[in-house]
Amino acid sequence: MPAVQRTVVLNVVGLTEGLLGEHSPNLNAFRSRGALTHVDPAFPAVTCTAQSNYLTGKTPADHGIVANGWYHRELAEVQFWKQSNHLVAAPKIWDELKKLDPSFTCAKTFWWYNMYSSADWSITPRPMYPADGRKHFDIYTWPYSIRTEIKKDLGEFPFFGFWGPAAGVDSPQGKADATTRWIANSAKWLEEKHSPTLQLVYLPHLDYNLQRYGPDDPRIARDIREIDSIVGDLIHFFESRDVQVMILSEYGVVPVNHPVHLNRLFRKKGWLTVKDELGLEVLDAGNSRVFAVADHQIAHVYLNDTSIVNEVRTELERTEGVDQVWGADEKKQFGIDHERAGDLVMLAKENAWFSYYYWMDDAVAPDFARCVDIHRKPGYDPVELFLDPNITAPKLKIAWRLLKKKLGFRMLMDLIPLDAGLVKGSHGVRPKDRREWPVFLTGRPNESGMIDSTDVYGRILRMVTGE
Repeated sequence: MPAVQRTVVLNVVGLTEGLLGEHSPNLNAFRSRGALTHVDPAFPAVTCTAQSNYLTGKTPADHGIVANGWYHRELAEVQFWKQSNHLVAAPKIWDELKKLDPSFTCAKTFWWYNMYSSADWSITPRPMYPADGRKHFDIYTWPYSIRTEIKKDLGEFPFFGFWGPAAGVDSPQGKADATTRWIANSAKWLEEKHSPTLQLVYLPHLDYNLQRYGPDDPRIARDIREIDSIVGDLIHFFESRDVQVMILSEYGVVPVNHPVHLNRLFRKKGWLTVKDELGLEVLDAGNSRVFAVADHQIAHVYLNDTSIVNEVRTELERTEGVDQVWGADEKKQFGIDHERAGDLVMLAKENAWFSYYYWMDDAVAPDFARCVDIHRKPGYDPVELFLDPNITAPKLKIAWRLLKKKLGFRMLMDLIPLDAGLVKGSHGVRPKDRREWPVFLTGRPNESGMIDSTDVYGRILRMVTGE
């Protein structure tokens, strides 16, 4: 085979052709000397599935990543945002390239499923949980030595900006783009220290305000300028070291104005079970006849009582905001017929999205509902991007809570509202307008048009091998 060509893939989350324009001069210049390809979105068009499609060339039917989280039937638990690469049940692109060239190396810089992979170097966000109940924000690296070395050079990872109310906005903790800039600097650090053949770099900055405000909000212009500056700097840095650059995104975010509460619907029908825990309501998935695991604009509906499947499907098909309900035939047709998938798979209309909410009275909502708590919630919660507008002097409240934490007291950072109507952008289904699809940009002028999400694998492979 030809000699491998060192390559960096910049995953600019949320980037679409529709966002390119007067605020993106660096991206425009890169596009003008190469080509932009539209990527027919993965299904579902969410981070974990899209990345798994790109890195294996397979669909969820083969690799098993049916969403960002799913119901583990044997545990009777919903789990989101797990990080073990063993969950992706298909060979990865770096495995194939290592077979072709034993000298090939790969670095995964904040891409998901970044723990226990066969990549040579990894960096991923990973809090520590001491036995006294504290949560210590940090990163996980492989090899372990990277963690100490990179923090000595770059400082602590600004976890506050990776997710939550401080992500994508200026705050007392730091600038709006602090987290993405730290990741970009970590990519340069890895290149300078180890010079991997292939580096995969995750740049999330656009994602936050696209969901918070929606893609049509004029405030998004600042986010585009900031990510364009970061990407422009990376393009210059890597090309100056003879590393070819590819730019990729996972999905496009579309405007939404209609949250759909599937679990509240099931509860009204008497199909959903909740249990009382210290006066608050917690979903009991294992004892529910049916429940939904919501993830942006798609939801997996699991039935512990399959005798009511037709009744459930009929009820869902007439629910406002629901576009399609898929059963076994459709799941097979669209490559999501895996045991982890729901018995039914829901698609929202383009202006709608699915919440995980199941309580009928906010007074008995679980305590984690008002917190940034991505692991306890039985579904994805974009409302975590907001501070509760009903809180008086929220900065003082945050400071007081942080002081209590520093002094060793237990505290609850319950600052998140319970108003799903605040969310103005979402993703998960294929937008009607191709300008809102994810994109793939390279310096090769002949690579325009459209490809499937699984074809990204082959494009990266050919770039690295020089074919």
